[in-house]
Amino acid sequence: MEKQILHIDVNNAFLSWTAVEMLKNGSKIDIREIPCIIGGDEARRSGIVLAKSMKAKMCGVVTAETIYQAKRKCPNLQVFSGLAYQEYKKYSNQLYQLLLEYTDKIERYSIDECFLDMTEYLMKDTLLNKAKEINQRVKEELGFTVNVGVAHNKFLAKMASDFTKPDRVHTLFENEIPKKMWILPTSELFMLGKKTVPKLSNMGIKTIGDLAKTDREILIKKFGKHGNLIWEYANGIDKSEVIFEPELPKSIGNSVTFPKDISEIEQLEPILLAITEQVSYRLRKYDLLAKCVSVQLRSDKFEDISHQRKLDLETTSTKEIYQKAKELLHELYKGGMFIRLMGVRVEHLVNKEERQLSFFSKNDDKQEKLDKTIDSLKDKYGYHFITRAGKMNTKEMMKKSEEKHNF
Repeated sequence: MEKQILHIDVNNAFLSWTAVEMLKNGSKIDIREIPCIIGGDEARRSGIVLAKSMKAKMCGVVTAETIYQAKRKCPNLQVFSGLAYQEYKKYSNQLYQLLLEYTDKIERYSIDECFLDMTEYLMKDTLLNKAKEINQRVKEELGFTVNVGVAHNKFLAKMASDFTKPDRVHTLFENEIPKKMWILPTSELFMLGKKTVPKLSNMGIKTIGDLAKTDREILIKKFGKHGNLIWEYANGIDKSEVIFEPELPKSIGNSVTFPKDISEIEQLEPILLAITEQVSYRLRKYDLLAKCVSVQLRSDKFEDISHQRKLDLETTSTKEIYQKAKELLHELYKGGMFIRLMGVRVEHLVNKEERQLSFFSKNDDKQEKLDKTIDSLKDKYGYHFITRAGKMNTKEMMKKSEEKHNF
């Protein structure tokens, strides 16, 4: 199965997070909108530029130069102290928790960068749609912006996220490599060091395209294993996996943005089941139980409504979660509504050891065994190898929805 990879890169993280914190504390100025830097204490000989705003960058200010040099380039430059590391970590963790709603396979590449493996988590949506949704949600819910790279491997996703900034979503699929990547100078290639650039230039290799078309063996002879790596990267080749260490989430959710708005609840129900099945599948992977479920709808006018309800018993059961989610859907949906997005989330998660069985409740072993059997088949043959009967017409319903509202 072709990999579906996103790379999330916070725009100017340390300055952006400082700006958000200042605004929360009552500042009237958004320092992202003025010529400014985050800098060390100039009086203590640690006065260098740690982060810069876009307006400072336009004046020629660069990271790691002295504040003295920066002020010569930009006389009206303002200097602000950074936050404590734990404050930056707080914003990084907020981003991570939001991304966990899309996939469990997240590699925290640095404090402000993440790779997401979305291969089994698209729910019939497109990778580009998910990228745009993440970009928008981070901005609206967390207060800062990200670039999102969209590709079929980690390297291409990383390269894509480094294209035009800030607050952009860029694709770099294999057929786009000649037009988008090969035209760049070799200095723009990820993992190509500064000392290698002049050596390549002396070989007549000026662009990434030149490097891609160079005989691989010549590069290996000149640079050893690194020569092979940069040749593969120049040709968009990367077989590395997203390396993730699962952390227990506070909630698990997923949502689907429809290709066309849906106005009939009968078309929403099988899609709700498909979303619920993936959410409960992930819940079981964490070996957690949910106490609460919520359903979200977004109208064609971008109005969001949601309801939540406690489950009768802490559970991982797809059937029980779906039944409660279906009740919520019927409460939320009003006749004549046009729905463009629907989401399901389970919350108040607990370990199985914390489960408190009611005297009158019964443990549905049959349903639990069914869920585990379906999970094991998905694990062995792929997530979409087996599907529930209630989801069989989902694809056709989506198609009918497109035809009905294609005006």
